[in-house]
Amino acid sequence: MSIEIANESGASVDSDKVLAVARFVLDEMGVNPLAELSVLLVDIDYMTELNHRWMGADGPTDVLAFPMEESSVDHGPSESVGEPALLGDIVLCPEVAAKQAATAGHGADDELHLLTVHGVLHLLGYDHADPEEEREMFTLQARLLGGWQRSVGRPVVGAPPIPTRSDAARPEDGTAPTRSDAARPGDRSGPDRPAGTSAPDAGSGPARN
Repeated sequence: MSIEIANESGASVDSDKVLAVARFVLDEMGVNPLAELSVLLVDIDYMTELNHRWMGADGPTDVLAFPMEESSVDHGPSESVGEPALLGDIVLCPEVAAKQAATAGHGADDELHLLTVHGVLHLLGYDHADPEEEREMFTLQARLLGGWQRSVGRPVVGAPPIPTRSDAARPEDGTAPTRSDAARPGDRSGPDRPAGTSAPDAGSGPARN
């Protein structure tokens, strides 16, 4: 499994732990070991730019995922071994993660680990645009995050509550729950990289958060 990470955020982040979380999720999901993905950590200004460009939203967000087209993804060991397949890119904003962690009452690293799980699941085709999808994804997200935390002896914290059928109903203003937007922009070229980044170009699929 090849995972590249580039920290362009200016924040101190334990990149090895982020890589370990991503690798754990891919292993647990049975993704072919030849698969590749990249993780890019950015500052709040650049995440604001990406969020506006790809999601049409104002302000920064915590995580964006840029999956490759599903037809290019090698989904597991049962498939023939061939050329490595790029799953796509995950973009994380440590500053937003730290603010959300303070509100939730856990550590910033726990929040980044949660967002890494969330981003990897998007790359594997999971989404939460409707209540059933949301419940499926968040149940799996909680299981994977808890499994990794237990495997390294960390307290099991950070996973948001799994929505029930009633919880998954949309609010009166019509907005979706946290991280439920998905955009399909016309420009599929992926986010431009900050100068000096070592992360590969984003996938050709839609941005998700």
